[in-house]
Amino acid sequence: MAKLSLFDRRRQRVRTALKARSRGRLRLSIHRSGRHIYAQIIDDAAGKTLAAASTLVKGQKAIGANIDAAALVGKEIAEKAVAAGITAVVFDRGGFLFHGRVKALADAAREGGLEF
Repeated sequence: MAKLSLFDRRRQRVRTALKARSRGRLRLSIHRSGRHIYAQIIDDAAGKTLAAASTLVKGQKAIGANIDAAALVGKEIAEKAVAAGITAVVFDRGGFLFHGRVKALADAAREGGLEF
C-alpha cells in the first residue's frame, strides 16, 4: 500500500506542475503497464482525446513492453498529432519516472515534430 500511495503522490505532483505550466496547451498523457505502453493527446478543456497510439494496435511492428516499442508509439503519436495540426503539447508522464520506455517515447515524439 505504501508503494501505491507514493505513486499517487508523485502523479499528483506532476499534474499540479502541468496545470501551472500548461497555458491552455493540449496534454500528451502516457501510461506504462507491464506489457504495453499507451499515449494520448487530450484536450482537457473539451474533455476529448484527439489522438491515441499504443502497442495494442494489431499490425504494429514492435509489440510489447520494450524501449523499441515505446519509440514506435512515440513516433506514431507524433505523426497523428501533426496530421491533426497539433505541434505543441505538455508531457504528462503520470507517476512514472522519466527514464527507459517513458524517455524513449518522449524522445521519439520530439523527433516526430511535437514540441514539449
